[in-house]
Parts: sequence; structure tokens; C-alpha cells
Amino acid sequence: MIEVRHLTRRYGKNTAVSNVSFAIKPNEVVGLLGHNGAGKTTIMKMLSGYLEPNAGSIHIAGLDMATESRQIQQLLGYLPENLPIYPEMLLADYLEYAATLKRIPPKERMMAVRDVVLAADLEDRILEPIDTLSRGMRQRLGVAQALLGKPRLIIFDEPTNGLDPEQTDHMRRLIKQLARRATIILSTHIMQEVEAVCDRVLILNSGKLVLDETLQNLCCTSALRLRVCDGNPSLASYLGRLPQITKVVREANSEANQLSFTLNLHENSDPDTASNNITQCVVKAGARLYELKPLQRDFESVFREASAQESLAHAG
Repeated sequence: MIEVRHLTRRYGKNTAVSNVSFAIKPNEVVGLLGHNGAGKTTIMKMLSGYLEPNAGSIHIAGLDMATESRQIQQLLGYLPENLPIYPEMLLADYLEYAATLKRIPPKERMMAVRDVVLAADLEDRILEPIDTLSRGMRQRLGVAQALLGKPRLIIFDEPTNGLDPEQTDHMRRLIKQLARRATIILSTHIMQEVEAVCDRVLILNSGKLVLDETLQNLCCTSALRLRVCDGNPSLASYLGRLPQITKVVREANSEANQLSFTLNLHENSDPDTASNNITQCVVKAGARLYELKPLQRDFESVFREASAQESLAHAG
């Protein structure tokens, strides 16, 4: 769906985006992450055609942004962090105006507006002036205009900004529904949001892409957690002899008659084979298996590590 190659954008002497390349498949939900000033907004503006790159190329749905930006924008829905709106307009009038700008045919506009009003849960406010809306309601209006025309690519910049917990939950459900028919790029500072809706993350630091990985692979580690009832004291020794295990760490456990271990695996070990051998060791030691599962890292820790590694590289 999206192919970005060697994208660079400079503002005077400052390089906001430096030689960034990535590809996004149809119907993926991709988180675009990074600290303030990392280059996220600049990339989103280039993907929307609002900014031109100084170098590199952008292709969306087989179209070249350099020569076919108008056609690409017909496929695009974009919610910027600060949406320009007209406070004196009614919601219905604003959405009809946005539909006109998107060149939705007159006969289809009323139905198009109706669909996005329902999707953003705005039907009770449709005849109210925009300046009477709360911040959260304005954000939902921004989401509604982004959905006009059933875009194949939707870019959300901080979509839950100003939303209460119930509205945030509604937004996450909506993003998952939209992914059935559209590719979605989501920029947010909320790590729980990434974990809730994204398939993959792109992490930027100082204008460079420092990490591109699926969320599932990011949060997995090459370690297992084992919890058993207290059996033969030689269990740790048995485990340490397995060819798949590099290190056995016994954990402190306050529960009576239980032992817990962290088992680090060799990088190329098959987890299923390792799990089978570990289970046999437990049986051999006369213990009872309570738990054996992969250790997971929380995404916030992954984000910090990726950003810190790049910072250290710059410092060195």
C-alpha cells in the first residue's frame, strides 16, 4: 500500500527527516512513534502531500506522490493534531463542506456525512455550532472528516487527544473496524494505545528510523518463565544441561512449596523443542509443572530502549 524510500526533509540547516525508508501493507495498523521533534509530523505531512521531500520518494497504492498527489489525496483521510475548523459553522455544514473539498459527488454527500457522523458517534450534536463543542467532541469531529469518502489510507495524529476514557475506548474500537478496509498510520504518545490497536511500530529518533518491527516480535524475549511445585533440588542442574538453555536464574517466590525460574534460551533455539525438554526435566525431578510461558516485555520499555540506543550512538 505504501512504499517510502530514502525520504529526507530539511528546514534550512535543520534536517527533520533523514534517509527514512519503510513499506506498509494493506490493512496494517502502524504506530509512528518518537519523542517530540523526532520527525513524525513531518513524515505525516509528506505522506499527505502537504510537504514535499527534499529527497526520496513516496508511492501510495501504486501512485507516485511527486506526480500524482491529487489522485493520492482522493484516497487519503488525515486527522492532524490541530485540525483547522470554523467555530461558527454547524457540524453538519462543516462536514458537508469537507465532503465538497474531497470531491464527493453531490448525490452521495448526504449519505457520506451520515456514515461518518454515526462512526464518530456525533448524531446527537449534528446541528450544533462547532464553538459549543468540548475539546473531545471537536476531536471526534476531526475523525469524522478524516473518514469522509471511505479512504484507503487514514493518518491519525494523536486521535484520542482530549477524549475521556469511554470516548478513547470507542476510538480504539473504531480504528480496529476501519482496518478491515483501510491502512492506518497512527501517531501517539500513549503506549497503551499502541499496544491496543497497532500491528507494527516505526520508531523515529532525531529524524532517523531506529526501529521497524511487529508489536508481537518486539515484546517477545528469548526467555521462558517456569513455575513448579517444590521437587528435587537438582531441577536447576537438570535444566542447565539442556542444549537450548544458556542461563538458569532462580527467582524469589513467597509461595510455599513452589520454585520459579527464568530460563534464557540460545538465540536460534526452537521454543517448542525447549519447552518439551524442560517439561521432561520437571517430570524427571519429580516436580509438578504449574506454569511455562514466554517472558514478555512491556512496550514502553521497548520504546525507551530503542530511543536510548540511538541517543548513545549519537553521543559516541
